[in-house]
Amino acid sequence: MFGRGTTDNEVDGAEALRLESVRKVYGSDDNPVAALNGVSLSLPAGSFTAVMGPSGSGKSTLLQCAAGLESPTEGQVFVDGTPMTGGSETKLTKFRRSRIGFIFQHFNLLPTLTVLQNVTLPLRLAGKKIDRRAAVDVLGRVGLGNRLDHLPSQLSGGQQQRVAIARALVTQPRVVFADEPTGALDTKSARDVLGLLQESVRLYGQTLVMVTHDPVAASYAGSVLFLADGQMVGHLANPTAAQVAERMTHLAEEVERRRVREGV
Repeated sequence: MFGRGTTDNEVDGAEALRLESVRKVYGSDDNPVAALNGVSLSLPAGSFTAVMGPSGSGKSTLLQCAAGLESPTEGQVFVDGTPMTGGSETKLTKFRRSRIGFIFQHFNLLPTLTVLQNVTLPLRLAGKKIDRRAAVDVLGRVGLGNRLDHLPSQLSGGQQQRVAIARALVTQPRVVFADEPTGALDTKSARDVLGLLQESVRLYGQTLVMVTHDPVAASYAGSVLFLADGQMVGHLANPTAAQVAERMTHLAEEVERRRVREGV
């Protein structure tokens, strides 16, 4: 089973996320397409893991299934030892709100809400009491303590992504999923955001799973998992950008050769 990132803040023996033989099939019975094909992995608490692979490898589907936004066709997903199957949609939604945070590439902030209101929105949706001091503290940690009353349109792209990160952290989730969190940012903003994500793992014990296509972004993680044609095909601990780029180059070549052989 693939897994194990390497960060100083990992909790010995504590498992934050586990996938067991997860398959996700789209299409009709006559023409099924397996986006994920038997993926198993185990990630410890306090780890930072990047997921990489060629276009169409199943990265986003993996993230969606692991975060409970889509249901696997087969297999099980466990967050903090609890399976995300068998309950009602209402129970699953409550579970996600309490255990899972999600950072989107394009921020997904509500334009009519202030920075503070966007950050506290998950608490409101969960019916929890709003701890304004805690929310302000989180915004201070991401460098936006002086932007509480600003609207998203008054912020740069990097600042908007920082709001999205604060929103994902405010509920103190067990696992934070990030889908190409630097894809819409300039180089400096991307580095700042990646450093912030790294800090949330190192200092605050978050478990972070990030899908990315960028070897530099992946190098901020403690571990990289490589996906191809819906299957886990490799693992790299303590990665450098050069190592990731080289592995991706060979991986793309391997996938292309296999597809040629199989006539795909």
